[in-house]
Amino acid sequence: MPAASRYLLLLCAGLCFALTFGAFLVYERPGLGLGHFYYLGIALAAMAVGTRLGAAAGLLATGLYASGVVLNPHIQSGEVLRVGTLTRAVTYVTIGGLIGWFAGRNRTMLAELHVLAERDSLTGLPNTRAFEAAITRRLAAGRGFVLLLADMDALKDFNRDEGFTAGNDALRRLADQLARSFGPDDDVARVGSDEFAILASIQGDDGAAPLVARLERALADGRTKATLGWAAFPQEGDNALALYRAASERLYARKVMRSYLRPVPEPVEAVS
Repeated sequence: MPAASRYLLLLCAGLCFALTFGAFLVYERPGLGLGHFYYLGIALAAMAVGTRLGAAAGLLATGLYASGVVLNPHIQSGEVLRVGTLTRAVTYVTIGGLIGWFAGRNRTMLAELHVLAERDSLTGLPNTRAFEAAITRRLAAGRGFVLLLADMDALKDFNRDEGFTAGNDALRRLADQLARSFGPDDDVARVGSDEFAILASIQGDDGAAPLVARLERALADGRTKATLGWAAFPQEGDNALALYRAASERLYARKVMRSYLRPVPEPVEAVS
């Protein structure tokens, strides 16, 4: 929950406690039951602060209730010591603790769902949705950056020769190597089955080409060979679609060129 929302809930809880206490002093009569309005303040405070402080809000409400009984001339102050007041204290504290616990659990579940919604389940990297948000932020900032696309070369070979488990392991290794190769200011995401995207805080093509060369050599040494393409903002595109298209075209042009340059194995002569 955002801090502003918590402060607003606490403010509303304090206002509710104050209004209930004031109304209790002026209007409460035996059997009227204005003390029940403390539950609203307890609930608001518990939703804002959690289990322990929710229970503390219940104790505060109990103290306000007891004080109101003592100060209200229409109610006998001896009622403060009766079993009913003790019962009210137990219910105030219990309600505050329970609502605080459920609110805390709800915040935890929402945080986990937020992570799952923006993370790739296989590699743990941000997914396409998170990457789109990242590139939108970069474009809005207006500072130069480079979009890199990395396509794993041998995933089909892993899946065919060693099985899908080996292919998944290779994808995880590639994701780890890419994540380690870039700094905290860069964004690395998995945006396809064997495709990764990176937003690197470097300027123009002059900085991207050497980086791509070093990265491809490092990946080849780790048995996770990949081909990369890139596009620089704003030189090669001023929006996400244009940058992605330019980087994708460069990536597949380099793949085609590599396939032509790849040495053809010599035929094996039959032994007579």
